[in-house]
Amino acid sequence: MNDYLKALQKEWLEEATIRDMQHKMDAGELCAEDLVMMYLAAIAEKDPNIHAVLEVNPHALQIAKGLDEERRNGKVRSLLHGIPVLLKDNMDTADCMHTSCGSIALQHHYAQQDAFLVQKLREAGAVILGKSNMTEWANFMSDKMKNGWSSRGGQVNNPYGLFDVGGSSSGAAAAVAANLTAVSIGTETTGSIINPAVQNSLVGIKPTVGAISRTGIIPLSITQDTPGPLARTVEDATITFSLMIGQDEADSVTKSATRFVGIDWLARLDKDALIGKRIGVARSIFTREISSEREAQFREALRAIQKLGAEIVDDIELGTMEDDLGYNVLLYEFKAALNEYLGTSSPTNPIRHLGDLIEFNKEHPEETLKYGQVLLEKVERTSGTLTEPEYIEALLRNRHLAGEVALNRAFKEQRIDALVFPQDHGCSFSAAAGYPAITVPADFTIDGEPFGITFCGKAFSEPALIGYAYAFEQATLARRKPY
Repeated sequence: MNDYLKALQKEWLEEATIRDMQHKMDAGELCAEDLVMMYLAAIAEKDPNIHAVLEVNPHALQIAKGLDEERRNGKVRSLLHGIPVLLKDNMDTADCMHTSCGSIALQHHYAQQDAFLVQKLREAGAVILGKSNMTEWANFMSDKMKNGWSSRGGQVNNPYGLFDVGGSSSGAAAAVAANLTAVSIGTETTGSIINPAVQNSLVGIKPTVGAISRTGIIPLSITQDTPGPLARTVEDATITFSLMIGQDEADSVTKSATRFVGIDWLARLDKDALIGKRIGVARSIFTREISSEREAQFREALRAIQKLGAEIVDDIELGTMEDDLGYNVLLYEFKAALNEYLGTSSPTNPIRHLGDLIEFNKEHPEETLKYGQVLLEKVERTSGTLTEPEYIEALLRNRHLAGEVALNRAFKEQRIDALVFPQDHGCSFSAAAGYPAITVPADFTIDGEPFGITFCGKAFSEPALIGYAYAFEQATLARRKPY
């Protein structure tokens, strides 16, 4: 890498936004190939201490070079044209990279085709830079597993210090925070985008289930899984999110994505978006769990929201607690979903169902069973047919408690536009209901640990939530880089 790029990497690349990168490429001061080289250099320099990146795409430079040629010929596909993007290691890519969900059991597994969202990113001109480390099997392998650990990639470390890195999109978040990529794509079942976003001072968008296709993603839950972006700014997250939205015939729930057709997403980045809005606070959900320091930080965040023109509707009762939802839905859905994925994977993949995975781990205990596999074994004892009365009861109960009792009633009776929580509190309600949420950086503790807030809304309220998050972000400018 030449001296110009070395200086650019040191003085400019860190914290550069997608729009910053596009301006330099449009001006001829930089090209996509340069961006890839600088990020590869950053990965080589920093990632040995972070363990956020499992593997890089060996064709990334050639892909970038082709996209640069398109730009020279006057073709720019989107704002993601030439922008490097990391993918969580549960997303299929039909190339020479592996898809393993963090497990050495699948470390030699090649997907046969791109995940639908990966197709969308490639069509938009993004450069798939590599795969990010993650909490193995989306943190549903053991109840003792540490966030960010996988047998394939080791322990992901938080770039801000000896703090929890969050799970399970831990590598995706840490890589963006440490400036190893422009943006990354994570997945959430219950908090796996929101939690690492707050722990790494990032913006994370957990979309309404159905906004973005799940086809080609190693699943955990049929009803709750959703992919979403992790970025340093609301604008970068919004750009990336908007280009992954789309209807996928193989994922029928995405028929609802047509609701977003025609939306000007960048117009939703409005500093005045909170004026006249009613923002609810459900203190009973987090009061007993939050530290006094974070409670004070949350109060400051609420004051900022008020100064931006919103009315705070305090002490809303949601009628249920997050613990009331339990995890039985995931317990039953995981086997059915995973067996379908493994059973239809490449014929060269020897792991064909959950039982094969459990046996592989037993045969390689030193590498795979650092935290055991009690959850996998518990899941294996279910039928995998989703016929158990306990499953159906849990599914209907959770949808009712999260969607109707907690969220919909609050939105309707209190006439609120959104709820706001400190950190990732309340994420179980959005997860079980399939509703959207967006996290935005708000502060740091005295020890330097990131603190964020999360706006939660009704189904398909992403345009409004993005506006609220952007207004808060621009007023506070709370994010700072970790070094």
